Amino acid sequence: MVEQIVLFLNPKLYRVDGMANIDKIVDISKRRGIFWPSAEIYGGIAGFWNYGPIGVAIKNKLTDLWRKWFVRDECAYEIETTDILPEIVWIASGHTEGFNDKQTECSKCHNRYRADHIIEEKLGKQEKLEGKNVEELTKIIKDNKIKCPKCGGKLSEVKIFNLMFGVNIGAIGETKAYLKPETTQSSVLDFPQVYRSQREKLPLRIAQIGKSFRNEISPRNVFLRMREFSMAELQVFFNPQKTDIENFEKIKNYKIRILPVELREQGKEKEVEVTIEEALDKKWVPNQLIAYYLVKVFRFFEEALEFNRRVLRFKELNKEEKAHYSKVHWDFEIYTEDFGWQEVVNNAWRSDYDLSRHQEYSKHQITVFEDGKHILPHMYEPSFGLDRIILHLLLNFYRESPERTWLVLPKSLVPIEFAIFPLVNRDGLPDIAKKLKCELDAEFTTFYDENDSIGRRYRRADEVGIPFSITVDQNSKKEKTVTLRDVDSMKQVIVKIDSLSKVLKGLVTGKMQFEDAGKLVEKKQTEK
Repeated sequence: MVEQIVLFLNPKLYRVDGMANIDKIVDISKRRGIFWPSAEIYGGIAGFWNYGPIGVAIKNKLTDLWRKWFVRDECAYEIETTDILPEIVWIASGHTEGFNDKQTECSKCHNRYRADHIIEEKLGKQEKLEGKNVEELTKIIKDNKIKCPKCGGKLSEVKIFNLMFGVNIGAIGETKAYLKPETTQSSVLDFPQVYRSQREKLPLRIAQIGKSFRNEISPRNVFLRMREFSMAELQVFFNPQKTDIENFEKIKNYKIRILPVELREQGKEKEVEVTIEEALDKKWVPNQLIAYYLVKVFRFFEEALEFNRRVLRFKELNKEEKAHYSKVHWDFEIYTEDFGWQEVVNNAWRSDYDLSRHQEYSKHQITVFEDGKHILPHMYEPSFGLDRIILHLLLNFYRESPERTWLVLPKSLVPIEFAIFPLVNRDGLPDIAKKLKCELDAEFTTFYDENDSIGRRYRRADEVGIPFSITVDQNSKKEKTVTLRDVDSMKQVIVKIDSLSKVLKGLVTGKMQFEDAGKLVEKKQTEK
């Protein structure tokens, strides 16, 4: 299956050179201003990454797109909340007790590792680790004589490690608190205020985009395991007795790729493609409300982010894998050659767990009065890991050939729409190019570069996914034309300057095909 997916996605574009695609992505990102390790000049700290100018532009485009789909289209209320909450919040939510990983420590060099990670690295996926307690994991390490991968030292017994970052507030640190490991609890705490202030009724949708913090034992794989990361979450508070969706007929035939627990218990690990109505009929999905959001998430990745559906699926978690708050839990996963299937959206029906716990611990009434009775709403939550999505975008839309490497990002996410180059740095061409940039900046995001050969400038633009390059040459002075180049095909067309803005708008909106933008250049300019 792995080989089939890779060949389907990128035939003839991966060459074997002993270097993983993720290493190439990190190399490009550091050189071109997408991302790099935090505090790198001091050696950095594992699990912390900074975004450069190009990375920020991509991330902003992604969050804007997410807001369109999950805030504006859903009539949700977006809130912004603090990153620190008092300890009692996390006691009530169950995080101080249940938000843990299992770790082992080297007796020689004292490096710490997640027990499941180090076992998987040694034994692969052959050992089923879900639900194993610390004694069972310790036995697996001992029986298989697994040693420290860094120095070969003996590993300790496996112990429980809480992932939250504790902080002390006040002049003498008298108030204990934690950096939030998820944004969910802030939405739960603020549910009564949003419900009352907006004079709403159920279902009520609250959205948040913010930071989360987890003290990972062994951060790794760039954005897949971070200690500080960005989340975009939608919390849907609803009456569990009213889960039918108006106009469900419109989506009932939409197909999703799904791996439910029922199939996993039969020993099957390959997803199936079914309509959402079929998933409901088979009771793989419990109700229409959850079915609606499964479709919404799948469509967001397939239609808005332009992932091929062959690399997308929902995987239902079993009772050993689910978080302590989950009634039903789906991981939405993306496949890459480097990492296999990885979760990027946590989809959890959290029942009334969160509201009931905070009602109990705070002694405040959180029920709402609707239909002549008090209701404690249930909550369903699709929680998006923005950094993981960006990493998967880079991996899935990375291309290479013997001559170059380039990104073909969806046009809605490109960091810069047009690069503007004078063919040479003389003869007044830079002045024409700079004037053209100033005119286009009012409508588009542009980038100007006049250093090195035109071929090298094309390559730099290709690597950060700028879809089109505009080259000013001698004909720009004589015939008032420019050469427009497409990043993916490297085709070039000649466009009149006075019609350039109209052409560029057509390309950006997708209303115009590149071949229709101007007169096709039969012989490309040199790109060496």
